[in-house]
Amino acid sequence: MSNNQIAISLKINAPIQKVWNSLAQWEKQGDWMLQTKVWVTSEIAEGVGTQISAFTGVKKIGILDTMLVTTWQPPHTCDVVHTGKIIKGGGRFHLREVGVDTTIFDWSEEVIAPRLLFFLIWPALYIGVRISLARFARTFG
Repeated sequence: MSNNQIAISLKINAPIQKVWNSLAQWEKQGDWMLQTKVWVTSEIAEGVGTQISAFTGVKKIGILDTMLVTTWQPPHTCDVVHTGKIIKGGGRFHLREVGVDTTIFDWSEEVIAPRLLFFLIWPALYIGVRISLARFARTFG
């Protein structure tokens, strides 16, 4: 197993707090993430200790990703650790204010997988995330 990195940055034409508030609505992430349904599985819905599940796929064919929030620093950073049987590693949402109405959204993942497997899935993962983040940015007009 090796640690594999993927990162994407995207400019969003909206204030940082507004972008953060949208990202922090876990269940609404399925509105912009391709073929994904997201739900909170813990008693708390925000902050360190929040547990989230995300199913990506069509009907019952797909993959379940379970996560635990490990860092919560509104409106800048949210880190998660993937706790499922298949997806391992960590993820980060990081927002940077570059103007009153402009935010840079840095998304990154560390995927623990055999390098060959990661090499094979990387193109689909990258394209899927890129499309999803562009859909998210469009929600701000």
